[in-house]
This record gives sequence, C-alpha cells and structure tokens, in this order.
Amino acid sequence: SFTMNMYLFVYDLMQFCGHSWIFTNMIIRFMTFGKDSLADTFYSIGFVMRVCQLLSILEILHILTGIDKSRLLPRFLQITERIIVLFVVINSQEEVQGKYIVCVLFFLWNLLDVIRYTYNMLARMGIYYLPLTWLNFSLCIPLYPLSVLAKAFAICVSLPYFESFGTYSIKLPFPFAFSIHFPYVLKMYLLVLFIGMCFIIQNLFSERKAHLGTDNIKNKRS
Repeated sequence: SFTMNMYLFVYDLMQFCGHSWIFTNMIIRFMTFGKDSLADTFYSIGFVMRVCQLLSILEILHILTGIDKSRLLPRFLQITERIIVLFVVINSQEEVQGKYIVCVLFFLWNLLDVIRYTYNMLARMGIYYLPLTWLNFSLCIPLYPLSVLAKAFAICVSLPYFESFGTYSIKLPFPFAFSIHFPYVLKMYLLVLFIGMCFIIQNLFSERKAHLGTDNIKNKRS
C-alpha cells in the first residue's frame, strides 16, 4: 500500500542519513588527522553506529509482516552478525574499541549500506539507475567476505580480553558445578560465522542474477 511504501521510504531515508553521516565523518577525519583518526573511530561515531544497527532489527519485522519481500534467513544472519560483533564484542571491551580493525569494519559496513539504502529509496519510487543497481548487487559480493574476515579478526583480537576480564563468563553455583567460558562461545561462533558466509554469498549471487538479468534490466528500463 501507499502508506507502507512511504513508511519503508522514510526508514530507508533515516538509515541512509545515518550511514552517510558516519561514512562522511570517517573520510573527513582521516583526511584531517591521518592515522591518528583510526584509533578513536568508535568514540567519535560509535553512538550513531549503534543506533543504525539497532534500527536495522526492524528489517526482520518488515520481512515477517510481508511488507518487505526479501528473504528472511540471509537478512537475519547479516543483522545478527553485526549486532553480536558490535554490541557483544566491541562495545563490551574498551581495549578493542581503539583497534584499527574497528575502523576497517565500520568502513566496509557503511560503504555497503550507503549504496543499499540509496538503491532502496529510489526503488520505492520506481526509479532504477543501472549503475546504482549494478553497484548494489555486485559490490557486496567481494566486500561482504571482507567484512566477515574483519569481524573474525575483531573477535580474535578480543579473545585475550575476554579471557583476562572474564566478561560474560558464568560459573553456576553448587549443585550445578557448571560454567560457561565465553571465549569458547566466541570461538564456536567463528565457525558459525563462516558457515553463514557461504550461505549468504550464495544468496547474493542469486539476487544479482535476479536483478541484473537481461530481461529484468529491460523491464526496469521500460
């Protein structure tokens, strides 16, 4: 309906503004301060990044209610990956927040999202630019695996801090005599992360074929 379409347009516009601000801020700071800007990336843009990622949870609701026709599982995996890495790994360990890998990760996320939300906004209005469509469905194929590698590296960097501080590790009292060592949980999640990557890449290729096929491009041009 028109109301739902307008709601999705406003949502995409809000996400576009947020990610554009982050992306532009990162570039300007790097051009101004050079390498010194990398260490405090999280402190300067972390709040807006957290807000944007929390808002992205609405996309799961959009798919469940049927107003967005995207596939649920690939989008669910992509969103949960970011939520876990951003809030559980990076946000909980101040020592990790100053690492260069956080800047790399934020750059990859925002580059992909600026393109994706721009494409979505125009698509809501029935406007399709072939170069933008090509970027949206092609650039994610090489950049998404890079972002997964960056997530995995961020997790590996955080492991010594989770070990030493015992963050999220739980030891249940007697009579259970059972403990959850959180670094082990993160190591198991690394395996899940790479298995999910294979599935999502396959889905990205399917979406690219569906949107950049010859017949589909002709229909959008007409």
